[in-house]
Amino acid sequence: MEPTLATSHLLTPYKMGEFSLAHRVVLAPLTRCRAHGSLVRPHMAVYYGQRASPDCFLISEACAVSEAARGMRDVPGLWTDEQVQSWKPVVDAVHAKGAVFFCQLWHAGRASCAELELQPNGQSPVSSTDKQVRPQITHAGNVVEFATPRRLEAEEIPNIVNEFRIAARNAMKAGFDGVEIHAANGYLIDQFMKDSVNYRTDTYGGSLENRCRFAAEVIEAIADEVGPGRVGVRLSPFADYMECSDSDPEALALHVIRTILNPLGVLFCHAVEPRMRGTFVVNGGYDREEGNAAVANGYTDLVAYGRLFLANPDLPERFQRNATLNKYDRSTFYTSDPVLGYTDYPFIDQL
Repeated sequence: MEPTLATSHLLTPYKMGEFSLAHRVVLAPLTRCRAHGSLVRPHMAVYYGQRASPDCFLISEACAVSEAARGMRDVPGLWTDEQVQSWKPVVDAVHAKGAVFFCQLWHAGRASCAELELQPNGQSPVSSTDKQVRPQITHAGNVVEFATPRRLEAEEIPNIVNEFRIAARNAMKAGFDGVEIHAANGYLIDQFMKDSVNYRTDTYGGSLENRCRFAAEVIEAIADEVGPGRVGVRLSPFADYMECSDSDPEALALHVIRTILNPLGVLFCHAVEPRMRGTFVVNGGYDREEGNAAVANGYTDLVAYGRLFLANPDLPERFQRNATLNKYDRSTFYTSDPVLGYTDYPFIDQL
């Protein structure tokens, strides 16, 4: 007999700090490029509202902490009051469905598309290094070239940390329940932590502790701003995104979790290996059965779904009913269309 809501491990309730979740299925953070510049548009409220349900946990797409933090076009920001106001209807739409909503905070660092000229006043993007990311080919077969970065001076880093702090404060003003710090996927924080990129010899480079110093300062600042019980951290220690890898990923993961996240009491870690005292969230191509097994075997507490949740706004219900899933259309992942491939995926009762 197929698992039901009452018997499936994936679909059992879970207590995450002060948040009581109805099940273990999480909307993963997914960049969709549907903002207008850095402002949220009304159809984004429809999109997130469709995927919200009572006591469900959603994580927003990556939200830039400053103008210079952007790496892609039409991604939302949270460094101005206008951006805060534009997010409020989206948060309200999610809360109207009774869901928990966290905002992912992001700085792309050197992973900034050159041809889009995203940096203010034509500046170079900042990073731990001045080494440029080599051109990459997208799923659509397009070649993306990245701007040559500028190595941050040590005295500049507190300003970047403060940008993260302010963005976290703004997320709470917009009504989010908490924030997830994007410290993964080859973006700025990852660029400091990974030894394939960070060749620094100052207090932000060299030893594992030094390479993780920037991450620690960002996480501590945000935990101080909004409270550790409203903070999650996304890590990808074993991955090699944007030419950002580490020679000892297990040591890196354990160092961040044991010496930074656990002492601070951070709410959750969204990563690959479960060594976390708080909530652990896995993400990476899980289907219904794999996600259920991961929870049943004690490998994780929650499972974040990206492409499946993108194409199935009622994914938890479909899992409960073991229903057929909509197929996602990769060609519409990053278009600007407010409907096509965004809010037009049918619910199960519309089929």
